[in-house]
Amino acid sequence: ACSGLRLESQTWTGSSSRSREDSWLKSLFVRKVDPRKDAHSNLLAKRETSSLYKLQFHNVKPECLEAYNKICQEVLPKIHEDKDYPCTLVGTWNTWYGEQDQAVHLWRYEGGYPALTEVMNKLRENKDFLEFRKARSDMLLSRKNQLLLEFSFWNEPVPRSGPNIYELRSYQLRPGTMIEWGNYWARAIRFRQDGNEAVGGFFSQIGQLYMVHHLWAYRDLQTREDIRNAAWHKHGWEELVYYTVPLIQEMESRIMIPLKTSPLQ
Repeated sequence: ACSGLRLESQTWTGSSSRSREDSWLKSLFVRKVDPRKDAHSNLLAKRETSSLYKLQFHNVKPECLEAYNKICQEVLPKIHEDKDYPCTLVGTWNTWYGEQDQAVHLWRYEGGYPALTEVMNKLRENKDFLEFRKARSDMLLSRKNQLLLEFSFWNEPVPRSGPNIYELRSYQLRPGTMIEWGNYWARAIRFRQDGNEAVGGFFSQIGQLYMVHHLWAYRDLQTREDIRNAAWHKHGWEELVYYTVPLIQEMESRIMIPLKTSPLQ
């Protein structure tokens, strides 16, 4: 009986030791996560506004791009100017370098999701818009959109005169790194304000997640090159780039030309 008791005790002790060992091993590989008291969107977005942004990418049949631009320039400004629609057309472009035969539109909804819902409901009753959408569908190869919030430390996009070219730099971040990105760029943006080239900075809420978009304006491609090179001569810029690069999974640059009716020229 005693030997049986010793065997049972040894078995229990061995099991307990293995359990402690497993727990210790897991502690090496499992990162402790501090509980957050607020969502990323509330920590990074502007609190004084409740604006929501929609970014649209339309890939157009090459033979239809001119006709597509024409109907967009006829219809989109009417929605922008109509006071019954709580939305603003921030900018509308064609991609020059990057994905070809592509249109990019950026809208702002003053009042957030309720404003977006109100605009969508009203557009469903707008005969001109329904005709426009039907004609547009015959011209498109594909389309996608994202709903975005604006980083608190970036400029708010406002109309500007031209001529300018625009660069949309899009970053796919590693999940879980948005706060780090925001902390670094809250300091980095001051290195890029000298030439008034910073237009807006956004992060996705719906659509492809952990996406960041930085929108820049330049007089031409050479000016872009000069301004970007000048940043490397400013103390602190190199360090911030060094720390943000590991946060990125993928990145893309589009050079865009505004349509004639775009508020950003």
